[in-house]
Amino acid sequence: MRSLLLCIGIAGAATAAPPVPLAPPAQPAPAAQPKPLQFGILPTGGPAESKGDWQALLDDLAKALNRPVEGVSVSTYEGMHQAIAAGRVDVAFLSGKLALDSVLNNDMQVSVRLTRLDGSPGYRSVLIARRGGPIRNLATLLGAPGRWRYARSEPLSVSGYLVPEAQLFARRNLSSDLYFKSVVVNNHQNNALAVANGEVDVASNNDADLERFAVRFPRQHAQLRVLWQSDLIPHAVLVVSRSLPAQTRAAVRQFLIDYGRGADAARERRNLLKIHELSGFEAADNRALLPFEEIEYILELQQAHSARWIDENAKRARLDRLRAEHDRIERQLTR
Repeated sequence: MRSLLLCIGIAGAATAAPPVPLAPPAQPAPAAQPKPLQFGILPTGGPAESKGDWQALLDDLAKALNRPVEGVSVSTYEGMHQAIAAGRVDVAFLSGKLALDSVLNNDMQVSVRLTRLDGSPGYRSVLIARRGGPIRNLATLLGAPGRWRYARSEPLSVSGYLVPEAQLFARRNLSSDLYFKSVVVNNHQNNALAVANGEVDVASNNDADLERFAVRFPRQHAQLRVLWQSDLIPHAVLVVSRSLPAQTRAAVRQFLIDYGRGADAARERRNLLKIHELSGFEAADNRALLPFEEIEYILELQQAHSARWIDENAKRARLDRLRAEHDRIERQLTR
């Protein structure tokens, strides 16, 4: 009996013991945050100003992609060129020459082309001087070698270097680097300010950036006169890296094409106005860069014809190489 009671007591004690708590269910690991999309912005004024102009659009792009988008703004064209070459840029707003180099050498492709509010198919390179200054016209400029101080953009700039060099100076067997008393290199905004302030006598620029300059610096803009303007230059483009997944490239392109045309069009159009008075974007491909390749080819031809050669055979060999390279690039852009 004592043994039976002892067994019952042990069993009762065991029954009365509190249950052992169960381990909480395992929580799923948090999803990895997508890597920010790096959006390169070509500097037309200061890098902070250029980035600020695009920021509202970049914020909308981030929402559409459900992915962070970071603006990459640098102070020079060469800085953007290096960032692209190093793989630090996924999408970029570029002028023609820099876009051409990016497509040919850095595995980028044209996605869309900019369209402006005035409906113009392009813009024009210009040379500007100070109103009321000693340079009254192009004849005055070209009649005094070694006298004037010149401000231009980097060699990668279409309107600030390539076009005036090809359409104005090289056609007269001149080089701007040798013709002027001094040459300084800066962005369009600073070059226009330098002319207005009398720091240089003449500068390259373009009519689209001068419109923006007039809004930001109306007093200085009133002091400028246009001496020369170029033939029409196609608008800049946006390029995307081929290393991005095809789905991402397509999503970026569709976002840009639709921007300013959807349910929130009024607000989006206000954002576009901050960027070179844009009306939006239209679909494009690498063929959009053919005019810029032609500009560069013409400049190289003119420089070759005006150079000094040992004999005619050496000159002819150089011209043949230029033609072969031009044909190769055209094939690459159109395939």
